Order: sequence, then structure tokens, then C-alpha cells
Amino acid sequence: MQKPLSYLRHLALMLLATLAPVTSAQQQSYVELKGNRFSVEIAADDVTRARGLMYREHMAADHGMLFVFEQEAPQAFWMKSTKIPLDMLFFDHTGKLVALHQRVPPCIADPCPVYPSNAPALYVLELNGGAAERLKVKLGDSLAIHR
Repeated sequence: MQKPLSYLRHLALMLLATLAPVTSAQQQSYVELKGNRFSVEIAADDVTRARGLMYREHMAADHGMLFVFEQEAPQAFWMKSTKIPLDMLFFDHTGKLVALHQRVPPCIADPCPVYPSNAPALYVLELNGGAAERLKVKLGDSLAIHR
């Protein structure tokens, strides 16, 4: 769990993130998983990571968001203000899948549950809920990142 100061910082970053536009350059990146290609938006700084996929009403089946962190460490996500169910896939520095949460529902009331990796991760890929099951994703699978 985060300490209160971290929580307030996170809320402030989320507020700033609502003002941050997504650039077309971010949408040109893609990943490959289990022989499938997904166009991804890259979230590689505090503002874009805090905003994530908040407030989106839908996402194309072949799209996702790739969160990139400065250091490999256990990561934790929540679904605050996220309106679509997601699969969260956690990858280490080699691109190996180390944890996943499938069909994570939108958070409808505070406090929102937290979904941890429980293993060090450098990347987190969010896809539409059900994508991991459809692809038969399992721990140890590899992700290829093209930025």
C-alpha cells in the first residue's frame, strides 16, 4: 500500500494527466505477443502512466497501452476512472511475462482494488479484457517491443 503522501502525489499526477494529450508518435509503436501485433500507446513518464487508459469508452481490439518504467521492480495498478475491463500483463527486462491479471473490471467505488505483479516488472501491457485468454497467454511468454 502507498503512504498518504504518495497517494496525494498519485492523485495530483492523475489530475495533470487528464490534461496531457496523446501524440500520434506514441500511437506508431507496437508490440508482438503470441504472434499477434498490437498498436500501443507508450506511457513512459509519471504523467502518462498516471493517466493510463482512464476515461476511455472503448479501445480497438488490436490496440493497447504499454507502461515503461525506469527500474524493474514489483508494480501495482488500479482501475480508478477506467471504464473498460482490461488484461494487465507484467513483463521483466527480457520481455518475459512474470504476472498477469485478466478481465480486471472497472472500479465503480472507492477504494479501488490494487492489482500487483508480485514479481519485478519493467513493462506492463494493458489490453482489452479477454485478450490474454483468447491468445492463450501464459507465464513465461515473450513480448517483442517495437518503438
